[in-house]
Amino acid sequence: MVMRIQGLKYDENNWIHRQVRLAAITVVAIAAFVAAWHVASVLADTPTVPSPGRTLDALINFYSYGDWSSGTQRTMFELIGSSMITFAKGFALALVVAVPLGLALGYFKIAREFTNPIIEVLRPIAPIAWAPIFIIILGSATGAMLVVFIGIFFPLLTNVIFGVRKIEANLLDASKTLGASQFQVFYKVIMPYTAPYLMNGVKVGLGVGWMCIVAAEMCAGTLVGVGKYLYDMAYSGNWPKAYAALVLIGVLGLLTIGVSDYVHRWVSRRMGMDA
Repeated sequence: MVMRIQGLKYDENNWIHRQVRLAAITVVAIAAFVAAWHVASVLADTPTVPSPGRTLDALINFYSYGDWSSGTQRTMFELIGSSMITFAKGFALALVVAVPLGLALGYFKIAREFTNPIIEVLRPIAPIAWAPIFIIILGSATGAMLVVFIGIFFPLLTNVIFGVRKIEANLLDASKTLGASQFQVFYKVIMPYTAPYLMNGVKVGLGVGWMCIVAAEMCAGTLVGVGKYLYDMAYSGNWPKAYAALVLIGVLGLLTIGVSDYVHRWVSRRMGMDA
């Protein structure tokens, strides 16, 4: 499809055209958001709503001088690294547990019927609700990691189960007829077919996981990270730095989800399931 935009030809099948269009829309959207933020800060006329300019200055200051709120200097990248390590541990644990469990529950109906009531009871509980329990019992680092694990676990599990159940029965029957063992059915039929659904669960789970790590760090008084920095700055009334931390968290979350979205589309194309 080819259409004209302001005298120029735009071809939606051209990758460069699509990227230029996406970049232009992104710039306009961000500019509109920043403008609205600036107007809101002027109208509110309160320290709790700093202007985008003051927030940018605070972000640059954070990058240049780090965080001294604990009495010890920590660079911005040290705080980001601490949050990323906790996040990565929770994500890895969720993958290790949710993927094989989802494959098994999706394939074995009796196992799914027995576990479904338990899953449906636990799934609606907000992951951050577990933070006080995990942190008090297991300590700040392990507790925060498990909060991230819970946040990512259920989107992964439900998507993998859904993916297995979407496999047509004749594919499984044909593989068994051709002499495939149970392991070969899982390895060569179920796992490849489920991969795009798994990646969709990863994409959703990463978004939830970022919310969890920030909230968990706020609950864990001894844990160092971007979420803890945000809490400390807001608690001390340093609103530009608090908003700077929000911007940083948003950028980190966007980058993480962007990478997962790229991998998701790549896997979907490889499996012939591109939307």
